[in-house]
Amino acid sequence: MTVEIVTFGCRLNAFESEVIRREAEGAGLTETIVVNSCAVTNEAVAQARQQIRKLKRARPGARIVVTGCAAQTEPATFAAMAEVDRVIGNDDKMRGEAWRAARTAFDADAFGLGREQKIAVADIMAVREMAPHLLDGYQSGLPRVFVQVQNGCDHRCTFCIIPFGRGNSRSVPVGAVVDQVRTLAERGHAEIVLTGVDLTSYGADLPGTPKLGTLVKKVLRHVPELQRLRISSIDSIEADRDLLDALANEERLMPHLHLSLQAGDDLILKRMKRRHARADAIAFCDEVRRLRPDIALGADLIAGFPTETEEMFQRSLDLVEDCGLTFLHVFPYSPRPGTPAARMPQVAGGVVKHRARRLRAAGEAALLRRLVTEVGAVRDVLIESTTQGRTEHFIPVSIGGDTPGVVRRLTMAGHDGARLVAQLSGPLA
Repeated sequence: MTVEIVTFGCRLNAFESEVIRREAEGAGLTETIVVNSCAVTNEAVAQARQQIRKLKRARPGARIVVTGCAAQTEPATFAAMAEVDRVIGNDDKMRGEAWRAARTAFDADAFGLGREQKIAVADIMAVREMAPHLLDGYQSGLPRVFVQVQNGCDHRCTFCIIPFGRGNSRSVPVGAVVDQVRTLAERGHAEIVLTGVDLTSYGADLPGTPKLGTLVKKVLRHVPELQRLRISSIDSIEADRDLLDALANEERLMPHLHLSLQAGDDLILKRMKRRHARADAIAFCDEVRRLRPDIALGADLIAGFPTETEEMFQRSLDLVEDCGLTFLHVFPYSPRPGTPAARMPQVAGGVVKHRARRLRAAGEAALLRRLVTEVGAVRDVLIESTTQGRTEHFIPVSIGGDTPGVVRRLTMAGHDGARLVAQLSGPLA
């Protein structure tokens, strides 16, 4: 074993894990396991700690390095673990010098170091620029790959610890993004996803302050060989006109958006310090559906935010239908130390779990409704594996065997309650 990466959390972490692998192996590390952690909930941190213990039991001779958002926000927690040999900060993990320093420490027998000596975590709030990371052979063989265009967040939602793990918002210049997308498309990756922490804040720190829509249009214009472009989670209140125009008129921009909605009650949204109201969310969904009638919409929703009453929760539940959502990502509220929401009156844990189950059930019902409407449709399916692909709308499709990485035009013959079931209609025109 040289370097093994264990990734928790978001798509951005998945991208960054590939950078970590390249930099750590380039530094000459061997017999090393890197845990790229997530801090979005207490459960995510607990899962990372549990996995670290399990990894050490399975491979007692391996060195374990912890990085990612939880390492940035709680370095002492991980440094105190006997299984952990080093804790590397969220910005430092992308830099070769951090991994060369780790190797130097390991060569000097760092196993006996105290907890403070294990920590290599800098002040993330001092980071002001973002270097592009072009990955040669990135996720080789995968049909869908990610390009990081933005990191950090300037907003301070009361429930969220992520700005303290990621720092302030910063963007990759448009030209560098276009170059990376072109390189990946030329290497045969059929679908590319633009990703970031607060994607719709893209460009605010760049000369000329280009918007996300500007970036999307330039990518599509300058990389004609790209088959499919997708964008990850966005904040609907920040969506610019160019982005909506591209959604309406660019077929290669996939008809699927995932929205950071979080709640459906105006008072809860205010206490979350969100920048939209319930009516804004519904109006946005209506507008994008007018522009792209077949679009599939997903959303993040939090169940059991502090002070949430049953009536307030019902408004979040109703949002699934009012916004016409197909996919839900449900978070049972988890108090993160140091955030304002952690000091608010809390909803009982059992109530939080029950509301999360009800939201998930609503999400399953919404997906089923969409599956039913898709039966008989002809869709262009990106083949992800020999048994599954995804439509333009990101709906999973069961297939009978095919070559990963190609796009097939398939007829949706039925569904199994969770996925569409396809039959070959013909090659993609």
